[in-house]
Amino acid sequence: MATQAAFLARLPQLALLQQPGGGDRAVAPVRVRVPGAVGSQGTKAVAATAKATARRGVRCQASLIEPDGGRLVDLVAPEEGGRRAALRREAAALPHRVRLGRVDKEWVHVLSEGWASPLRGFMREAEFLQALHFNAIRGEDGRMVNMSVPIVLALGDAQRRAIQADGATRVALVDERDRPIAILSDNTLFPSFSSIEIYKHNKEERIARTWGTTAPGLPYADEAITNAGDWLIGGDLEVIEPIKYNDGLDQYRLSPAQLREEFARRNADAVFAFQLRNPVHNGHALLMTDTRRRLLEMGYKNPVLLLHPLGGFTKADDVPLSWRMKQHEKVLEAGVLNPESTVVAIFPSPMHYAGPTEVQWHAKARINAGANFYIVGRDPAGMGHPAEKRDLYDADHGKKVLSMAPGLERLNILPFKVAAYDTKQKKMDFFDPSRKDDFLFISGTKMRTLAKNRESPPDGFMCPGGWKVLVEYYDSLVPSEGSSKPREPVAA
Repeated sequence: MATQAAFLARLPQLALLQQPGGGDRAVAPVRVRVPGAVGSQGTKAVAATAKATARRGVRCQASLIEPDGGRLVDLVAPEEGGRRAALRREAAALPHRVRLGRVDKEWVHVLSEGWASPLRGFMREAEFLQALHFNAIRGEDGRMVNMSVPIVLALGDAQRRAIQADGATRVALVDERDRPIAILSDNTLFPSFSSIEIYKHNKEERIARTWGTTAPGLPYADEAITNAGDWLIGGDLEVIEPIKYNDGLDQYRLSPAQLREEFARRNADAVFAFQLRNPVHNGHALLMTDTRRRLLEMGYKNPVLLLHPLGGFTKADDVPLSWRMKQHEKVLEAGVLNPESTVVAIFPSPMHYAGPTEVQWHAKARINAGANFYIVGRDPAGMGHPAEKRDLYDADHGKKVLSMAPGLERLNILPFKVAAYDTKQKKMDFFDPSRKDDFLFISGTKMRTLAKNRESPPDGFMCPGGWKVLVEYYDSLVPSEGSSKPREPVAA
């Protein structure tokens, strides 16, 4: 990871935005028409004057889009005043503990940093039902904000009975080694208004409404729902300290507050986000650089790209995060993307593969990180049907749903143009139907097959350094000398 550290060292330290001409100043909201954008007549608000926040919120820079609820939720205990040590002692002494699985801990990470603002903990039943049926939850101000996937914590029957019998109002959440991670409690602002709540985990309905099918073989359902407890426990979270993974990648895990500071430091007047869980090829890069060109033509002075690979749970045949980050680094080193106008960070959410339902969550979370433009492609967050030889979702529904989704009206949706390999120009380019025979479509399956077989893609498909990383990953799955069984990829 030395090269990754060297790359990060080239980025100046985070600093607050100084507007050209000196001094912090508020920027009035503006409305723009986005060529090719999906939305109500293609027009949406792209910036809003930030408001001073209260109640342990994070102050938002005036030039960036306001987070859902007007402020970023921050659920990590402050270092000052010995609060973390006190919370750790309390958690160790609490009689009731819920052990977190890998995906549960990822959701604690998501919640703690405000990606799901204004949500302040694992969902109580009202929030769960709103998310499940409306893809939105009602904020404290009465307005609905988008929340398309339930963020919940499962509980077994024995623990449910014990917690209810004691009338417990505070429960410790611990990791696989019983180390305290957080405390789940009554509403920290209005204790009499909302307490810890335990309610039935209707798994079949949850799966059916999230994925549109209950077919066996849905990766997230198999990992986090099917064998989970039959009850859900909801309440406010206080997280003892920032979640770390100690995998050499924590420096990339920037919180929404840190990202906003970085965008402000770069004087970004627009932020466009690109979510991915695959290696970056030159077709992706073309889409991102073309988006920046379009924003400059619209009058923005310094649009910044948030290249934001998903860092939580992914299915076994996806390239693991550590290898993807190596590949992304090579893309920037090769100048395929400009490091001066690109921020690379890890999005900590687990992956559902829930298509149009999940892509709303991906877009909503990027609003909280400061993005006011979101690039959406074909079949976002989709996958093949687990039981039939077809895609699970219509390839165009994701971008259509984003254009209509409640709570995402402030976000400008930028649909992909179709990119393919131009055999005449020997590079990735936008598909031209008038000379369709000149274009070669290289699917993800084809790309993986080439890498597994150590074959080279056409010149101009991917930067050589990035392709080398991909080949090295598949080489790592080949059985070592003396072993007859190939190494199986595992869910990352």
